[in-house]
Amino acid sequence: MTKVLVLGSGGQLGVELVREAGTAGLAVTALSRSALDITNAEAVEEKVAAADPDVVINSAAYNMVDVAEEEPLAAYQVNALAVRNIAMACRHVDARLVHFSTDYVFDGTAGRAYTEADLVHPLGAYAVSKLAGEHYALAYLDRALVIRVSGVFGPAGARTARSNFVELMLRLAAGGKDIRVVEDHVASPSYAPAIASRTFQALKLGVTGVLHMGGGRAISWYQWAKMIFEKAGLNPPLKATDEREYRTAARRPKFSALENTRMRELEIDAMPPLEEALASYFERRPQFVQDFSAK
Repeated sequence: MTKVLVLGSGGQLGVELVREAGTAGLAVTALSRSALDITNAEAVEEKVAAADPDVVINSAAYNMVDVAEEEPLAAYQVNALAVRNIAMACRHVDARLVHFSTDYVFDGTAGRAYTEADLVHPLGAYAVSKLAGEHYALAYLDRALVIRVSGVFGPAGARTARSNFVELMLRLAAGGKDIRVVEDHVASPSYAPAIASRTFQALKLGVTGVLHMGGGRAISWYQWAKMIFEKAGLNPPLKATDEREYRTAARRPKFSALENTRMRELEIDAMPPLEEALASYFERRPQFVQDFSAK
């Protein structure tokens, strides 16, 4: 039986990876952030050796984009050097590595969705750290798979205080105040359960290198917020803004949607349409809200 070790198993993507592995009948070891500090090389080597997995899937990440500008070392330790720790541990037990990266490795100036063949150009500390993590994974292992995603949202995000864009919009709607969302930035939000299922398809096919798993379409954050409220049956005061009015500490790519070129070439199932993914999100969300409320 194939043995899989999932790191970052408590996050919204990690939860789905563990569930998908179990559904596939694989032997799963799940380690959350509290169970393993991936910046500790000795601890990583020990845990990976103990699990002796065929595949290690790393969904752990430092994703506070703006805070990373104040603490770039913390971002680099988790998103880059920790990936080196994991890659080295994988090499010692001859395990494959799947590592998740981000659309933020691009600068967004192309004005279209990015393919795996496009040149990268990160714009800030967070993006640099994620790109470095890609390099470490691919440098240390011949069979590494780096999967780039965009604006990940999964129903497990409902159980954490700092979760995803869907939950942020729902919290703001409950506040009753004007909600301002940028209309001049475009992404391709990726549904966590769909990422998980396609990840195991890619593993079964033996895919290596870089693979994009952007969501079903390119959409502005304002239009994405509008879709969320419509699907949730809410009508808060939502207004469009732009990056000149809504300043952030970190520079962000204006058009960072991902084109899933290799997925199509490899005949991996297409990512679901965004409307379908959002409907699934709200259908599954209540169980995670209840779990969080019970704590």
